[in-house]
Amino acid sequence: MDPPAGIVASPAAAVLVVVAVSTSEEAALSARLVVLVSGTGTNLQALLDASLDPRFGAQVVAVGADRDGVEGLARARRAGVPTFVVKVSEDSSRDDWDARLTRSVAEHAPDLVISAGFMRIVGKRFLDRFPMVNTHPALLPAFPGTHAVRDALDYGVRVTGCTVHLVDAGVDTGAVIAQRAVAVFEDDDEAALHERIKTLERELLVDVVGRMAREGWTVSGRKVTIP
Repeated sequence: MDPPAGIVASPAAAVLVVVAVSTSEEAALSARLVVLVSGTGTNLQALLDASLDPRFGAQVVAVGADRDGVEGLARARRAGVPTFVVKVSEDSSRDDWDARLTRSVAEHAPDLVISAGFMRIVGKRFLDRFPMVNTHPALLPAFPGTHAVRDALDYGVRVTGCTVHLVDAGVDTGAVIAQRAVAVFEDDDEAALHERIKTLERELLVDVVGRMAREGWTVSGRKVTIP
């Protein structure tokens, strides 16, 4: 399969080189983002807000969800961004759903797909077609999965944090792009700690996506480099 647009693969060196969409300070040609959500869309909102500045270098061109009625879709509609819904229950198999999701995202010709609280695992077909970025509320590879904050508290760590990573076929196993640490306080409960993590997570996601859009990135093994 040919690599996605804007990507040059070098099989001999096992290095993936992604060329930035624009190096102009005014970012005349913004990177196209499709954002996938399953819930409230606070990370989506951070990206929508950032994209109001043309220097950010990226625009959200569509927002997709796996269910109707979520606030993330409402945020997109208020911002005038096209939306689509691809429900797992409407397909006879997970592979059929993945194929339909791939087609729906492809209609918007993204340079990068962002999982912003999207609670579904995408398949090989999707990942072969699009580079995808996800966030996680822990310092991966520690505490993968859906209960990362609770697991960190139960383990008794003194420092946790957030990770922005590329998505691969596993669960929170993709190459790490960037991380930030968050101290765990003695009186923290899951809600309080998660709220502090989410604040940094939004900031980190906006910073990483903007840099990837403006400067491009390379992947060599598990090492992701933004020039």
